[in-house]
Amino acid sequence: MKRARGPVVRLPPALTPRQRQILRLVAEGLTNREIGNRLEISVRTVEVHRFALMQKLKVRNVAQLLRQALALRLLPKNFGS
Repeated sequence: MKRARGPVVRLPPALTPRQRQILRLVAEGLTNREIGNRLEISVRTVEVHRFALMQKLKVRNVAQLLRQALALRLLPKNFGS
């Protein structure tokens, strides 16, 4: 049986609503402390969510996180505008 050859479509990983919320706030340039204050959660909880995001997206730093999030359309193209 032959497989159809075409572009490989990479589906974005499933993110929780909280991870999506934190991703948007990271994209806005907020620090962990600022995110925690805004969401009324601890800085440690923010760190755990960011770590999980970075693992899911297979990145090592915030620049890669944002680049990958844009590539996977997890953020709107004009998120910084």
